[in-house]
Amino acid sequence: MPYLPHNSTVVVVDSYMIDREGMIKTLKYHLKRAQDRMKTQADKKRTEREFAVGEWVYLKLQPYKQGTVANRPSEKLSPRFFGPFQLIDRIGKVAYRLKLPILAQIHPVFHVSQLKKATGFANCLTELPTLDNASRDSTKQPAAILERRMVRRGNKAVA
Repeated sequence: MPYLPHNSTVVVVDSYMIDREGMIKTLKYHLKRAQDRMKTQADKKRTEREFAVGEWVYLKLQPYKQGTVANRPSEKLSPRFFGPFQLIDRIGKVAYRLKLPILAQIHPVFHVSQLKKATGFANCLTELPTLDNASRDSTKQPAAILERRMVRRGNKAVA
């Protein structure tokens, strides 16, 4: 609730509150300008993408999130996009369900930013990598515990 001038009987408090309201108004103005500048810079990189059901798209897998899907010797030199895959369904405004191979061990719904329209079919299609059953079933256990350290936190010992 903004302060109304001459609302206080003390002159010093009144002038302080008027100055404070002026500073708040200036801060809000500069904050709005900065937000608008950041929005225009961010919008320069954004593109509106929409696909129709039945279209073919390429799928981008993110290596740091989906490393278990593709066991690649070199992340930098590996293909960025897999596919093409057909769109089955649109979910909401920005998500699509893809028709993935049966052996694909990933969820079939992807954000529109992970898809790229397939303009033509290349001679060699990049298939989705499948998980190796031996590597999926084997869980790694440490061979031995070499050392153990206890740290005192307050009155408690924490391992």
